[in-house]
Amino acid sequence: MKLLFLGDVMGRAGRAAVAERLPGLRAEWGLDFVVVNGENASQGAGLTPEHAKLILDAGADCVTLGDHAFDQKDMISFIETEPRILRPMNFSKVAPGHGARVFTATQGRRVLVAQVLGQVFMKRPFDDPFSLLEGVLKTHPLGGAVQAVIVDVHAEATSEKMAMGHWCDGQASLVVGTHTHVPTGDAQILDRGTAYLTDAGMCGDYNSVIGMEKLEPLRRFITGMAKGRFEPAEGPATLSGVYVETDDKTGKAVKVRMIRIGGRLQEARP
Repeated sequence: MKLLFLGDVMGRAGRAAVAERLPGLRAEWGLDFVVVNGENASQGAGLTPEHAKLILDAGADCVTLGDHAFDQKDMISFIETEPRILRPMNFSKVAPGHGARVFTATQGRRVLVAQVLGQVFMKRPFDDPFSLLEGVLKTHPLGGAVQAVIVDVHAEATSEKMAMGHWCDGQASLVVGTHTHVPTGDAQILDRGTAYLTDAGMCGDYNSVIGMEKLEPLRRFITGMAKGRFEPAEGPATLSGVYVETDDKTGKAVKVRMIRIGGRLQEARP
């Protein structure tokens, strides 16, 4: 299978880049399944139903969220009616929606997508992501019940993401980090066949401070005082993420490439 994962969509610029480029990428690359992290797509904090529909209509098969999952209050009810949107498994025991789901890709192949939140340096003490994910992976064995497994690790610490990648090695087709908005250069296939990338980066304007217009973040760093709100930067956006090809029999990765399209971080396509 040919899989594409796009990192955190950031504001209007990120939404526009996904809407403009993803339909063509699906056709040009013959993509079988696409996951997009959309947790910052609406004003840089959360995801509205309207913007979720835009990302899905552009060609995403699944949209993952993150620690800002319900910053846009309409998502609390909308996620119950839209099974293609996932919030983190360990967000809250009373949170609506689901943190893992099996989807149908091309040719009837089954893809498990799961998302977990990290615990290190996060604002809230979320439940242990490893134990929660363990049960899901055991009941959906790679190359058996499902033909591919994609795990989105929404976390601050690179060490925690790396630990999750190695822990899932052989049980997932792809483990990819999100949340920091900074793309990493360590795409690799681990020893037992899992493709791994510490952070997919963001789909947004990189002439910014992690997607926000520079003035207010700079002011707060320099003076320690806030004067205005953070506002998403609206310059040309780069689509950032990871492309993976898998073996249909085992579900393991045979190819992995970082993706940087448009904006400031343009790279060659796979």
